[in-house]
Amino acid sequence: MPHILVEYSSNLAPQVEVRGLMGALHGAAVESGLFEPASVRSRALPRDIYLIADGAPENVFLHITARLRAGRSIENRKSLGESLLKAAKNAISALPPSTPIALSVEVHEIDPEMLFRHITLK
Repeated sequence: MPHILVEYSSNLAPQVEVRGLMGALHGAAVESGLFEPASVRSRALPRDIYLIADGAPENVFLHITARLRAGRSIENRKSLGESLLKAAKNAISALPPSTPIALSVEVHEIDPEMLFRHITLK
């Protein structure tokens, strides 16, 4: 399982096709080969209330968190993070170069002792 969580400032949506961004990130996780495709979950969380750096209204943020079950090597986790960053940069490449953007990716392992699930998906 990875869960790909995308949090972004709402001023990004008029400039970037968020569904396309999500498809690119989801695809990067699947193509990593680290997970069964059926286990990948991706979701976007727009933020309407935010302050970035000096608070200028044209500032944009995009933060990607990948949460995955423990057991992958540090190299695999780094590779996943780099793949997600590359996919995000490609997806936002249509932004004007002058757009001030904060883009970040974090990869976290989920503590298996603290994971509780009920899944009926096939």
